[in-house]
Amino acid sequence: MTGASGAPSGGRVLSHVELGAVLCFVAGAINAGGFLAVGMYTSHMSGVVSSMADNAVLGRWLAVWVGLWCLLAFVGGAMTTALMVRWALRRNLRSAFSRPLVVEAVLLLVFGLFGAAIDARSVALVPYAVVLLCFIMGLQNALITKRSNAEIRTTHITGLVTDLGIELGNLVYINRSFPVAKKVRANRVKIGNHLTLLASFVLGALTGAWGFKTVGFIATLPLALVLVALVARPVWYDFQAWRQRLTVHP
Repeated sequence: MTGASGAPSGGRVLSHVELGAVLCFVAGAINAGGFLAVGMYTSHMSGVVSSMADNAVLGRWLAVWVGLWCLLAFVGGAMTTALMVRWALRRNLRSAFSRPLVVEAVLLLVFGLFGAAIDARSVALVPYAVVLLCFIMGLQNALITKRSNAEIRTTHITGLVTDLGIELGNLVYINRSFPVAKKVRANRVKIGNHLTLLASFVLGALTGAWGFKTVGFIATLPLALVLVALVARPVWYDFQAWRQRLTVHP
């Protein structure tokens, strides 16, 4: 097991594709399961902004207001990750990229606790749950964006499917008699990576939808545990180092 930071933590270091696959699974589960819970997809802001425009034209100003808060929450989540990672990197902490996932795990548990109130038909709590999920998605998407140098996004798959389509187009392109230097070549490694991430998102979506349909909001518990297991080693390492410094310099 290794942390999301990519730093040695007592085990093999996860590549950004492997980390992305885990986070794609989590994002798919949250997006699909969250829709069953609160009636709204929260992982991509294109749909949120489009729904704001539709609701504005229809005069549904409360829905516009909720959409605006969803957008701000997503941006706030991304900002939180940037601040946390930058702060930790400046201090050479191994858990720099792990800390936002700890926050995400805690917030998923909070979302699970919202479930009892929402299941009790407290409609007033639904917008808060939606905003919370948007914050979580912004937090996670910014993390893998920074970790992979903007090569991977995990909370939505539009760009992923687009890149996959480009490489598949290159794969089936007929080069005929062009010189080797001018032949179109597909990046087969990229194709494999994109298919892995896509499969993880789909599997996560199916798992999340089934989990929320079957057991309700408690389905967030396994997702939180996956994140905790992912980051436990680097976070514990930094905690132990902090305790040692306190012992040496009380």
